[in-house]
Order: sequence, then C-alpha cells, then structure tokens
Amino acid sequence: MAGVLDTVNQRTQLVGQNRLELLMFHLTGDQVFAINVFKVQEVVAVPELNEMPKSHPFIAGVTNVRGQTVPVIDLRHAIGMGPIDRGKAENLIVTEYNQSIQAFLVGGVHRIVNLNWEEILPPPATAGKTHFLTAITKLDDKIVEVVDVEKVLALIVPPDTLVAGELLDSEVLEAAKNMEVLVVDDSSTALNQVIGTMEQLKLNVHSARDGMQALTMLQQWADEDIDLNKKLAMVITDAEMPEMDGYRLTAEIRKDPRLAGLYVVLHTSLSGRFNESMVKKVGCDGFLSKFDQNALAEMAQDRVRSLMDNGS
Repeated sequence: MAGVLDTVNQRTQLVGQNRLELLMFHLTGDQVFAINVFKVQEVVAVPELNEMPKSHPFIAGVTNVRGQTVPVIDLRHAIGMGPIDRGKAENLIVTEYNQSIQAFLVGGVHRIVNLNWEEILPPPATAGKTHFLTAITKLDDKIVEVVDVEKVLALIVPPDTLVAGELLDSEVLEAAKNMEVLVVDDSSTALNQVIGTMEQLKLNVHSARDGMQALTMLQQWADEDIDLNKKLAMVITDAEMPEMDGYRLTAEIRKDPRLAGLYVVLHTSLSGRFNESMVKKVGCDGFLSKFDQNALAEMAQDRVRSLMDNGS
C-alpha cells in the first residue's frame, strides 16, 4: 500500500467524470471508514512515535516520514470512539489537507475502490450535527463511512476565520451589500468557514451541501427567469461532495447556456499540486486551497471590484 499514489496521473483522469477513489480502512473492529485517495500521500506500517508533552489529546505523537516531522492523529479518538488500542494500530495514513501534512493512526487498511459520486450519499439528516462524516456509501453489503477530516483538523487546530482588517476595502464592502454568492460544501465545518468570510465582506450568502443540490438550486432560479449573471457574483464550490462533485458541477454549469457565464471558484482541501490542470479542464475561473480566509477575501473582493467596474 506504500505505493498508493504511484498511479496518481491516472487518478487525475477521474476529474469531470464525477468519479473518485476511496481508501478504505478500519479503526479496529469491523466498521469500515474511508477517505479520498487524492488526499493520501502514502500508507506505512506504524513506526516509532515520539510523544509530544502538552499536545492535544488527539495527537498520538510525532514521527519522521521521508525526512519530515509529521504529527500523528489518533483518528479513532478524534471522531469520538475512544483512543485506539496501540496494540491493534497497524498503519499510518499520511495525508495532505489544507496545505499541511499529517498522518492518521488507524487499524488495517483495506483497499482502494473506484466509485461514482452518485453512489456516495450524505449522512442521514437524523444523524444530527455532531457526527464526523461527510458521506456514506455501501460496498459488499457493508456501510462505508467517509470521514470529515476537515472537522477533525479544525478541532485540533481551530482555524482563524477573521479577515485582516487592512485587507478590507470599505468601498468594495459597500458594493458587496447588494451582491449574492453561492457556497457549496459537504463539510459543515468548511461551509461555515467560507460563509463567515463572506459575511465579513457583507456579501449575501446562499449555501448548498453538495453539487446536485447546488445545480438544482441554480436551475430552479433559471426556470424562474432570474438572470443569474446579475444575481450571483460568484459560486464557491468544494471539489469532493456526495452525488455530484465540484468538477462535475462546474462542467454542468458550463453546459447550460443560462448558467454558463457564472463565475466559479474551486475551493478545496485537495492538494494544489494537481488542481491547476483540473481547473482548466472543467472551466473554473479560479482555484483556492482551504482554508486561508485572507486569500479567499481578496479573491472575493477582486470579483466585486470587477463587477463594480463593469457597472453590475
């Protein structure tokens, strides 16, 4: 499994096809969990871990991975299932999220599966707001739970969502009061971060939890003869989402003449190493790595300025 990303170039071909690959694993026991392979750098047997005094309770220690010191997170503990039995911890899943490298201490790593996003469903609404899942799917008659890693990381290092005051342009903020944006993200943590940034810019925010919901919303507005190029200053979408991912959402927007002119920004925790080519492939207008509230605020203000210059 150490060569999990050996075929990463093949995986980029999934972009725009509404497909993804999941790395399936256990946290001890039979319950099956998963994360997107695109976020995985490698899987290694558990090495020696060095403890970090006074670190967060979810941090199992630090280790060296290819010359880099990496924090190791006890994923079982972080999602509320109690600390992992170190005797049953078998692997580290080394990942890149939000421009940082971290490893997750897990049990056995199962396999990689290639699925269509339409097979990935949001957690049931009755699950409440405290769970750590972004999606679920079924494979070999077993429920597979896709972990909301962004929520886990936000618990350990709460993100700073306050936009630097010197970046805020009062003239732009005044104009933004009359503008609307659509934010699309399946992670409640990530969604709230973006909404918080947009509200600091005085923009009026609509939100959707996946690409299908967002596309339906846009099409309904278009069916009501609403000029979406005037209604929405921009669409900010995550890449990974149940039922329809952000790449497919963008492709569908570009295919519909009523929506084609929308300004679409991909905002994702996926590694930026691959996203430039992906953005061009599906026709996004911009790309930002999560989560940098100042970069997001600057991009949004630049968009507002361009609309002001055009008299919108």
